[in-house]
Amino acid sequence: MFHSRLTHLLSLSLSLSLSLSLSLSLSLLLFALGGVREAVYINLHSHRGLTLVYKQEKITATLADPEAETCEMHCYGDLVNCLSCGMILAGLGYLVQHKKTQSSYGRHMRLSPPVQTVPARLAWFFQEMPALVIPLLLMLTSHKPSSMGKYLLLGTFCMHYFQRTFVYSLLTRGKPFPLGVMGAAGFFCSLNGFLQGHYLLHCAQFDDEWSADYRYITGLLLFFVGMAINIHSDYILRNLRKQGEVIYKIPKGGLFEYVSAANYLGEIVEWSGYAVATWSFPALAFAVYSLCFIGPRAYYHHRFYREKFKDYPRLRKALIPFIF
Repeated sequence: MFHSRLTHLLSLSLSLSLSLSLSLSLSLLLFALGGVREAVYINLHSHRGLTLVYKQEKITATLADPEAETCEMHCYGDLVNCLSCGMILAGLGYLVQHKKTQSSYGRHMRLSPPVQTVPARLAWFFQEMPALVIPLLLMLTSHKPSSMGKYLLLGTFCMHYFQRTFVYSLLTRGKPFPLGVMGAAGFFCSLNGFLQGHYLLHCAQFDDEWSADYRYITGLLLFFVGMAINIHSDYILRNLRKQGEVIYKIPKGGLFEYVSAANYLGEIVEWSGYAVATWSFPALAFAVYSLCFIGPRAYYHHRFYREKFKDYPRLRKALIPFIF
């Protein structure tokens, strides 16, 4: 009886969390498609300078004339800047707030007071999914989106979250997640998915030679190297446990020979490369937030290993090989 009631409550909670996430996604999408907005035309001048020209404009439907083309792409410049600044401030706030303790999930989850939890696979699936779905919806509903922005969005951001949603979440063997942590992560992924998708599709204008620019090439190289490190490190961590085990062991192999949080190092390199390849404020904000969020967590992972295992390698660092 107790088990059936708990299962019922969990199902209701998951449905509510998913409904809230989808409602937020739909609201952001509708906000991006209609009404009176302040259009911001962004000219990157071969990405050497940034010029913003503001203009008040009312958006009108073009269904009456399907052949008509819009002369410029439209962008919610103020919203993009506010969300980007807010993300940086949120990251710095998290860094200050959690300098002594970490968010209660995984190995740092506190047992009291008891909280309602969600199986790790369900939690990762539902919380990561909005960051994939929202950019794809924006792409499908956009009128003539930026071609380079679309390719960057699909080839980097959406690729990462496709892997996290449909591969990582189905393979993970982690501990159950607190429901509140899952909801907060889903909320962030919704906002970030909208921010990155809207900017790259509606705001960014890349010149014809951007694919040959050293920032584009360097950024993509960093992104894919970081993604490879992240996936390989997750594979090592996952295979430390047998199915159903919840014990911790010393990870070995790959960059774990040099750092305790090789998976986090890979993700930080990934989003740093994304910021360089897109050369944009929203991507930079996301990279800074990621560093502020998982950087301290890497330190606490390192401290956890050193306290738990007396034979833990002394020369291994927390996040940056040979340095930190």
